[in-house]
Amino acid sequence: MPSKETPAAHAALSGLIDYAGLFPPAALSMPDAFAGYRSATELPQSWMLGRFVVPLSRLMELQGSPTRLPIAVNAILDARPDPLQWFAAAVTLLETTQEARADGRTRIEAIEAPLPPLVSAREAYGSSIGQLAALMARHDLGALPIYVELPRDARWTAALGEAMDSMARHGLRAKVRCGGTAAAAFPSCEELAAFIIAATRAGVPFRATAGLHHPVRHFDATVGYQMHGFLNLLAATLIAIHDDDVAAVVATLGEEDASAFVFDDAGFRIRGRYFDLAAIENVRRVGFVAYGSCSFDEPVADLTAMGVLPPTVAR
Repeated sequence: MPSKETPAAHAALSGLIDYAGLFPPAALSMPDAFAGYRSATELPQSWMLGRFVVPLSRLMELQGSPTRLPIAVNAILDARPDPLQWFAAAVTLLETTQEARADGRTRIEAIEAPLPPLVSAREAYGSSIGQLAALMARHDLGALPIYVELPRDARWTAALGEAMDSMARHGLRAKVRCGGTAAAAFPSCEELAAFIIAATRAGVPFRATAGLHHPVRHFDATVGYQMHGFLNLLAATLIAIHDDDVAAVVATLGEEDASAFVFDDAGFRIRGRYFDLAAIENVRRVGFVAYGSCSFDEPVADLTAMGVLPPTVAR
């Protein structure tokens, strides 16, 4: 076991995990979720912790928590999914949270915006993405990182290229959902590779969420699903940026051997590919930026067992 994380591991994991205890499967109450986040800030591995994830509709509820303010938040624009009413609902939601945003007790540092499905087969996401960018600018949020989540329906893979180009044009980012509470919510390695390749080709940074409690892809017998790993995403994004090798991206997302992922003092190795510190720092800026997890303890425990993190010394 290392006595300290390597510079490469620190670059790869620093601020990577946004805490999403409010969301399934944990689905904690606001007080319990905030207590979980506060506890994580006191751990030796707190350098891996990012922001507190909260729906905009619950921002005022967070304000009432006994916080050591201000708290950095990743806010989800949880407007109703009806495509005919989404933008009107989003406007109302943003206006009703102005008070919470103005008093300084919470600091919104990023926004996630799940878009509604397209209404007709002739539509493309470019129009919705442009409207979203204008909506954010109108509410003085345009300077923040805005992550756009497309509905993962029958049109998802085919729409990725055009949507990513539109996000790049408007200075927006992307979000991908890697799991959920049903098997259908988990994209295949091929689908996830298509997302990563489309994002990297367009130069769009992205974040991920759901089903990523553990660093390496594995079958979880408790839920009966094959779960993606966040180190798989990191390695696959590095390959997509540097090699644009679709087959290698898919294979890396499917890698289930934890020993295939190796950090040393100078870089990160995945099978026959090696990425230096500069490449790792770059992928965290322009590629895989962060992911949301309702657990912080599980990824820490797994990374410690892998030898990526040093064991925690009891106080």
